[in-house]
Amino acid sequence: MSSTVAPATAVSPRRIAALALPALVVLAAEPLYVLVDTAVVGHLGRVPLAALAVGGTVMTLTAWIGTVVAYGTTGRSARRFGAGDRTAAVAEGVQASWLALTAGLLVAVAIAFGGGALARTLAGGPGEVADAAAGWLRIAALGAPGLLLAAAGNGWLRGIQDTRRPLLFVLAPNLLSALLCPLLVYPAGLGLVGSAVANAVAQTLSGGLFAAALVRERVALRPRPRVIGQQLVLGRDLLVRGVAFQASFLSATAVAARFGAAAVGAHQIAVQLWFFTALVLDALAIAAQALVGAALGGGDGAGARFLARRVALLGGLCGVAFAVLIAAGAGLVPSLFSSDPQVRDQAMVAWPWLVALQPIGGVVFALDGVLIGAGDVRYLRNLTIVAAFGGFLPAIWLAYGLDLGLGGIWAGLTLFVVLRLVALLLRLRSGAWVVVGAVR
Repeated sequence: MSSTVAPATAVSPRRIAALALPALVVLAAEPLYVLVDTAVVGHLGRVPLAALAVGGTVMTLTAWIGTVVAYGTTGRSARRFGAGDRTAAVAEGVQASWLALTAGLLVAVAIAFGGGALARTLAGGPGEVADAAAGWLRIAALGAPGLLLAAAGNGWLRGIQDTRRPLLFVLAPNLLSALLCPLLVYPAGLGLVGSAVANAVAQTLSGGLFAAALVRERVALRPRPRVIGQQLVLGRDLLVRGVAFQASFLSATAVAARFGAAAVGAHQIAVQLWFFTALVLDALAIAAQALVGAALGGGDGAGARFLARRVALLGGLCGVAFAVLIAAGAGLVPSLFSSDPQVRDQAMVAWPWLVALQPIGGVVFALDGVLIGAGDVRYLRNLTIVAAFGGFLPAIWLAYGLDLGLGGIWAGLTLFVVLRLVALLLRLRSGAWVVVGAVR
């Protein structure tokens, strides 16, 4: 089966938005459900809420692995689709789904046997919280295969530029779970266990819907180890890149904590706002992955360059819009998160940096999506490692050594993003990422 893809130079901002907005809803669905789940469990008391926090950390890590699978699949699938071979694009999804299912089963089995020890480690030792977290984890982890299958499904469907089905396959199960969770926790009397069951049901249903979509495509469903191996290499690079990010932000929090409770509280407010804007801009990056991959797969290198410039411009404009909103909310937003005047004062130290980062970050996130779509993941991996361990981490620990406070930490974050911006623009200009053909 072949596909017809419009020339990249004909892609309008409206088309980019048509891909980005549904992706944004899918990205936001899980965090919003977690908020509902937290609100429901929070009324059970401190121990269940703490147990949910411990168990949820593990499942968040599993979801992060799913994001790696999705991003790698989108680029490969989009190239096949752009080359006019929709069947091959879907076949990439088949192999990604085998990989995701295997990883999900390994997670479920590992937690079944090691969930207790893991919960005790995260909870700081044995006790009520560790026991409750272990019980929640063992049930919730049954949904890990479905969670990762859904991630792979998101990847190949974005690759063939189908945004409607992922929206339905993610939203419907999450809405069902949001309704089921309070019913199981309270009227059914299952307490914290009810939350775990609702999680597992939602993830399994979502994964099942994506798997059924693959079956309906009538492509060969047998595993192909060579293709899975290629996807593993791509996933490895994305995973290493993600680890560098995690190390950077964990270190930033650790340094902020050394400046006192008010500093770390203000840092948390600013970081969460940064993560929120990054979530929105990540939707634009996903659109870039699909469109750039399709252009290169169709042999349209000039079109891919055009798309890269257009997406970078849109990312910058979105970043400017966020900067204006955050600057305007300087006197109000911190007070929504904390009534402590010292925390609000510390937030104002980070605020100018947070505002300045928005336009820069908008371009960086967009170009990340361009290079992921192009399959230029090794460059992104190396860039992130160099910027994190050669720029961000030394800067924030120097800020601690020189007692520069929260401003020093956010100066380090700005350095991290600026280094990435410069390197991405140089890569964009070099054209080394423009490799045409169905497979990179």
